Amino acid sequence: MALQVYVDLLSQPCRSVYIFIEKNNIPFELKEIRLMLGEQYSEEFQKVNILKKVPAIKDGDFTLAESVAILKYLACKYQTPDHWYPADLQKRARVDEYLSWQHATLGPQAGNIFKMKTILPIITGEPVPEDKMKEAQDELSQVLARFQEKFLQDKPYIVGTEISLADLVAIVALMQPLGVGYDPLEGSATLTAWRERVKTAIGRELFDRTHEQIFKTQETLKSLTQNQPEALAALKANFKKNYK
Repeated sequence: MALQVYVDLLSQPCRSVYIFIEKNNIPFELKEIRLMLGEQYSEEFQKVNILKKVPAIKDGDFTLAESVAILKYLACKYQTPDHWYPADLQKRARVDEYLSWQHATLGPQAGNIFKMKTILPIITGEPVPEDKMKEAQDELSQVLARFQEKFLQDKPYIVGTEISLADLVAIVALMQPLGVGYDPLEGSATLTAWRERVKTAIGRELFDRTHEQIFKTQETLKSLTQNQPEALAALKANFKKNYK
């Protein structure tokens, strides 16, 4: 049985897993879980991940959640090129260091701007105040300064001269605000050059295809508002429950 991969490409962690699998030619069966429609709460999906979150995978009888755990599992099982998750202990530690740091910093901060531009106005019926948006952008800028100083420095990639899981996880997070018209890397020659290197290393066709949905989020939400009132009600209820 092929590896089953449960994702929603609106989600940055899902995109990292999807890109990694496609880039490394790992055979898989795509299982789309549409978060905005609440499909993560179905009884069928809860058999795969009781935590009701994507990404998740099912490899035979083995199920696994959490994008970082999934990426490491796939890198080891399929013996992908060493640069992704290096065998060298210190290089691997650098990858793990970034992956541990980003969970509470760059990932959430980038996602917050996306949420404030898309979902919050639908939930509240009003646009997010400009001062709140500016505050979120400033917080992301501060995180990016630490990212550059601590992790990227003056290297082509986070762990030296080749792309790794660290770069992959970082780039998908930083595409999230770009999907709503805000480029957090604008004005930084170092970070924009890094982004272009990462895109090239991944492959631009795969990279662009994977990110198509986030650039269509506004029209997806508009369709939800106009045509699927039950789904919209579920989205609002879920948001209020999880983002008080």
